[in-house]
Amino acid sequence: MSIEQSLNLIIGSGVLAILYGLFLAWRVIKFDSGSEKMKEIASAIQEGASSYLNRQYFVVSIVGIVIFILIWFLLDQPVTAVGFAIGSIASAMAGYIGMNVAVRANVRTAQAAKSGLADALNVAFKGGAVTGLMVVGLAILSVAGFYFVLTSYFSLSTAASLKALIGLGFGGSLISVFARLGGGIYTKGADVGADLVGKVEAGIPEDDPRNPAVIADNVGDNVGDDAGMAADLFETYAVTAIAAMLLGSLLFEGSSEPVIYPLALGAISVVASIVGTFFVRLIGKSIMGALYMGLVVSGVLAAAGFYWATNQFFGNFVVGPVFAQETDVIIQEINSQAIFFSSLIGLFVTLGMVLITEFYTSKNFDSVKNIARASQTGHATNIISGLAISLRSTFLPIILIAAATMVAFNLAGLYGIAIAAMSMLSMTGIVVAIDAFGPITDNAGGIAEMVGLPEKVRGVTDSLDAVGNTTKAVTKGYAIASAGLAALVLFAAYSQELADIGKEVVFRLDDTNVLVGLFIGAALPYLFASLAMDAVGKAASSVVNEVRRQFKEIKGIMSGQTKPDYARAVSIVTAAAQKEMVIPALIPIVAPVVVGLWLGPEALGGLLVGSIVTGLFVAISMTTGGAAWDNAKKYIEEGHLGGKGSEAHKAAVTGDTVGDPYKDTAGPAINPMIKVMNIVALLLVPFL
Repeated sequence: MSIEQSLNLIIGSGVLAILYGLFLAWRVIKFDSGSEKMKEIASAIQEGASSYLNRQYFVVSIVGIVIFILIWFLLDQPVTAVGFAIGSIASAMAGYIGMNVAVRANVRTAQAAKSGLADALNVAFKGGAVTGLMVVGLAILSVAGFYFVLTSYFSLSTAASLKALIGLGFGGSLISVFARLGGGIYTKGADVGADLVGKVEAGIPEDDPRNPAVIADNVGDNVGDDAGMAADLFETYAVTAIAAMLLGSLLFEGSSEPVIYPLALGAISVVASIVGTFFVRLIGKSIMGALYMGLVVSGVLAAAGFYWATNQFFGNFVVGPVFAQETDVIIQEINSQAIFFSSLIGLFVTLGMVLITEFYTSKNFDSVKNIARASQTGHATNIISGLAISLRSTFLPIILIAAATMVAFNLAGLYGIAIAAMSMLSMTGIVVAIDAFGPITDNAGGIAEMVGLPEKVRGVTDSLDAVGNTTKAVTKGYAIASAGLAALVLFAAYSQELADIGKEVVFRLDDTNVLVGLFIGAALPYLFASLAMDAVGKAASSVVNEVRRQFKEIKGIMSGQTKPDYARAVSIVTAAAQKEMVIPALIPIVAPVVVGLWLGPEALGGLLVGSIVTGLFVAISMTTGGAAWDNAKKYIEEGHLGGKGSEAHKAAVTGDTVGDPYKDTAGPAINPMIKVMNIVALLLVPFL
């Protein structure tokens, strides 16, 4: 099979994913959307979510246009600027389409819950699968399509085409930082504000229609956990593919197979993920088992496809040499088997991150139960226990990532690490489908509560929501692990790019510039996370003040005779999120430029490594710990340890309120942050 034929099939897989996603969207819309009151609430959520995204993309477009002009004219790279625009638009589209389906699937899931758990799961998963398929479809189509056009129609060299693809990755990363950060600030500002006044001060249930912030809270689930997550994983997928292609080009100069092979892995997993969606069906009462069945089937099919693709691209001949050590001059040669086993490592890391994250965040295990039990002795002990779990949850994922990196490197050098990372990201379609299921079920429960559907229906939506909370944590763990591998690949590409322009840089720990870069880079994730947490606090304060004002000034809200002004609360939290997201989002763009141009390439290399190391720990700790706090609250609400209204429950609500901005704002936004810094470093190489 020729390279051109391979590219055509890869592009075709992206088109297939988009078409199947659109088909699933049509199926979701055809489901019953319930009563007029349910439709009214769903419409308010849709309107709020669309209003927020439109405003966010307007703000981001201003920043994007400035960067586009700088790349085109200041850097004199018009093709890279076009790639930047393509990446930005595709990333925004992935989140926008997925979010628009999610806000329509929520009410249909609530209606389906009247018929039982199986029907509700079916609707929610189909809605989530739209987001997953759009993410991978648009990512493959944009990367492979742009590369094909540049090489086939504009006759650019492989090196020039890959430089343009770096711009595409930068565009996706920029949207991702703003979407993750802005969406996270919005969702947790609304959530925390609604809880503090509604549940804590007024003593009304979560999702009570009397709470003026309840619609804003439900909007936040979609703009943060759906649109933000979609943009995040689009960017991670595209950047990983581009970095692997770039490394393949640099390590195997003049050979096309190592450049196209990473895209082939993505194309195979697209087909495997589509097949896997047919296996997600409830058997017994295990919701998680149904979701994992689809993931396992997709992984097995992908592994079989990887074996076929590896033989198609590399056959049984030796591909290396790959690297040499100056001491002893050790030359490593890699063959097709080494590359295939590297691809399997990525699949095993995916499975490992799923199991590890579930262990720390599921109500079935002691981590969550220990936090719940600690709640019996007060708010402080809940916080202490939650912090302990969040810190402990970093160890096993880091060991897994380190082991995968070492094994992949020993198999196939730097290219082996790149292939393991791409293999892991290739499963994005089915993983995001499982994740996007979460905000849909969360909204479904909110709608059921606001409409006053029977307790049986709320029981179904609560069961789905609890699982959705775990799957969201699983996907965040998956995204963080893949971001770590992707960032390592990008750093390797940065080093290779410096060597390619004749600047041999050695990153030595006795070099002051390297050490200074390491310290600054290590500090940046903490600074970034602190600004994100602070932003949530400010947004929440604005919501608290507005809810208190409405309770005080609008008579009849608490008796249910008067409807709150939902739109006002949505508008306030939207403005707060937009304002607070700008400064932290600029950190990963400005920091590499300042350090690289001021202190040089050695310091910039230190900056990248420092941010990767601490970024991984901070992100895992925050996302896993926050999810554990959330599920500890849900465990008590099921009737354990005194149930709702007990002292343990009140302490658990406090823990959940602290954990929310951890898991949904600061932690996830670190993923794109560390990759943006690496991509900016790649763009800076000619100036170093």
